[in-house]
Amino acid sequence: MRPHELAVVSEPKPDFDSVYEAYFDFVWRSVSYRGVPAALRDDVVQEVFVVVHRKLAEYEGRSTVRTWLTGIVRRVVRDQLKKRSHHMSGEELVVEPPAPGPTPAEALEQKQAADTLERILSKMSEEQREAFVLLEVEGLSGREIAEAVGVNENTIWTRVRAARGIFNLALAREKAAQVWRERD
Repeated sequence: MRPHELAVVSEPKPDFDSVYEAYFDFVWRSVSYRGVPAALRDDVVQEVFVVVHRKLAEYEGRSTVRTWLTGIVRRVVRDQLKKRSHHMSGEELVVEPPAPGPTPAEALEQKQAADTLERILSKMSEEQREAFVLLEVEGLSGREIAEAVGVNENTIWTRVRAARGIFNLALAREKAAQVWRERD
C-alpha cells in the first residue's frame, strides 16, 4: 500500500438493527457526556439514529462503526444544542448512575461519584472533555478520536494531557474537601 492511500478497516457492512443494538448504550453515554440535559437526551439519541439510518448506506468502512458514530453524535449534539440553546439555560450536566437497581447506600455513592465527575468534567473545555471521555471512558484510541473529530492525533494527545491534569487536580481537591467534611 502506498503511503498516501487510506487503509480500509475490515469490518463487514453493518445493518441498522445491528448498529442500533450494539451501539445504543455508547450513543446514549456519548450524548450524556457532551452536556445534553436529561430532558433532551431521548430526542438527541433518536436524531443520531435517524442520521445513522439515513447515512448507513454511505458507510464505507474507512473507520470503525464506533468512530463513525462518534462523528455523527458530535454533529447532532452540536446542532441540537445550538437549536435549543435558549431552552437549556441553567440546566446542569447530569451523568446517570451506571447500573440500575443498586441498594440505597450504593445509589447514594453512585450519585455522589456522578456529581463529582460532572463537576470535574465541567472544569474542562469542550474539546478536552470530549477527548478525555472518548479515551478514558469509551476506550477509543487516539487515532480513532482524531479521525472522529477531524483533528491531528497530536492535538488529541495534547487535549487528553491537559484534561488529565485538570482531572487529577480537581480529584485531589475533591478528596481534600471530603477529608475536611469528615473531620467536622
